[in-house]
Amino acid sequence: MKGKRVLVTGGGSGAGADLALGFAEAGAEVVICGRRLEALTAVAGRHPSIRALHCDVTNEDSVMGLYAAAGPVDIVIANAGQADSAPFHKTSLDNWNRMLAVNLTGVFLTFREGLRQMNGWGRLVAVASTAGLKGYAKVAPYAAAKHGVLGIVRSLALEVARRPITVNAICPGFLDTEMTAHSIKVISEKTGRSPAEARAVLEGLNPQGRLFQPSEVTAAALYLCGAGAEGVNGQSLTIAGGEL
Repeated sequence: MKGKRVLVTGGGSGAGADLALGFAEAGAEVVICGRRLEALTAVAGRHPSIRALHCDVTNEDSVMGLYAAAGPVDIVIANAGQADSAPFHKTSLDNWNRMLAVNLTGVFLTFREGLRQMNGWGRLVAVASTAGLKGYAKVAPYAAAKHGVLGIVRSLALEVARRPITVNAICPGFLDTEMTAHSIKVISEKTGRSPAEARAVLEGLNPQGRLFQPSEVTAAALYLCGAGAEGVNGQSLTIAGGEL
């Protein structure tokens, strides 16, 4: 990774923070972005090769400004995302639009601007979800958005196949992150289960009986961006413990 500049969206927490630190420790210069500058600054303070920039990935001007401030980028990791849950008949149009904006349009804008400034070798990686490969109850907007991300990845991979650029997705199950902690809180509040019982529900979706670690996503991303993965293009690398 030495000599490479990596952009990680949603880099202020969870998988994004782990990705930033993993690539920085591998020798890359890393730019992280998101809407919470305080959290981003805290992550950047953990390694001298990480720089923090503010960006709203749902806003076209903001994403364009991000790339102008970051400088030429070799690797783009579209990690920013948000999850919410509700029965389908109680899902508002507002919620639907918000989930698509963050989880799908954000990837589109991040990839489009990233590709536009790539003149040679490049890697585009989307952190999607097992929800992009199957359905889960009460998260239809989120699942629809993640399915859409895989559509972007597969289509764009064909467009760049003749260039030294690859486009892939990583699809983890429930990660041991702040986002999943929020899901556990919601399950607990809506069902009356204890937080431990709610966590066990999510762990039970994985045949290994656990939540996945952000470091597992980082390892997958480093593989996709490293030597030996040149022929991996348009794929979804699944981290699901056998669920899929």
